[in-house]
Amino acid sequence: MTSAAPTSRLAVELAGLSLQNPLLLASGTAGYGRELDDVVDLDALGGLVTKAVSVEPRAGAPAPRVAEFPAGMLNAIGLANPGVEAVRSEHLPWLARHLQRARVVVNVVGSRVEHFADVVARLEDAGGFQAFELNVSCPNVRAGGLEFGADPDALREVVRLARQATARPLFVKLSPSLPDIARTASVALDAGASGLTLVNTMPGLLIDVERRRPRIGFGSGGVSGPALLPIGVLATSKVYRATGAPIIGAGGIASATDAIQYLMAGAAAFAVGTAALRDPRLPKRLLRDLASWCEVRGVRSVGQLTGTLEWPA
Repeated sequence: MTSAAPTSRLAVELAGLSLQNPLLLASGTAGYGRELDDVVDLDALGGLVTKAVSVEPRAGAPAPRVAEFPAGMLNAIGLANPGVEAVRSEHLPWLARHLQRARVVVNVVGSRVEHFADVVARLEDAGGFQAFELNVSCPNVRAGGLEFGADPDALREVVRLARQATARPLFVKLSPSLPDIARTASVALDAGASGLTLVNTMPGLLIDVERRRPRIGFGSGGVSGPALLPIGVLATSKVYRATGAPIIGAGGIASATDAIQYLMAGAAAFAVGTAALRDPRLPKRLLRDLASWCEVRGVRSVGQLTGTLEWPA
């Protein structure tokens, strides 16, 4: 497939990364790139965030892993992945060969504080990607299953150790269920994060009323899709107003208008997930509509939209 030429109106800067446009595919929805090679023109995107990478391979959650409902989707994949060594030897080389313009962010997960830095260190000298994203919504097995992002001390140590292991941009992906997401974001930034991804999925449960059992194999899962849009936009606005940090807005984006809301709330770029799974043609259409919206309104650069939300007095 041929790649569309970069559009200067849509070019943005994200924590030192130059993106030809602000659209990334969200972690978990694009695999490691090759899974969508015949479906999406990956090199026409701003970039993609890989599926999770952990120290050891993970089998993931039991089936069924996904259930749809009118306002979105519930999923519990269980961070299934082949492990860092397979990603380094098989998937990153493929990305290096096939992507020239789109940027790649590697999503990192762990069950202990040191696991994140272990993955980062093992990948730091590899090619095929430009940045890391730390999914701190994972449970810390040493803290009784408490999410790393919900424990300021654990979060600080996760980011500090990861920062010691890399000079690349380091994004921290936070859960929308945190009691004070702006304060948590500040902890991550103070520890060495380059920016934030806002937000991860929201915990939820769907029940098969005939069987009186959860609809997915793990029981509960993460809510994504349209229901997450206002939650993610609010989190983005809170964090941007408190920190001014580079933000990848994520959650419920299915149109240019959705993406523009994230940009106005403070995001420098945005990630599309569930909507692109349903319609792989969406990213191309969304970018076209975003460029058109800017042209009609005299917006010379999409970056000019970031943080322009005007709150009521």
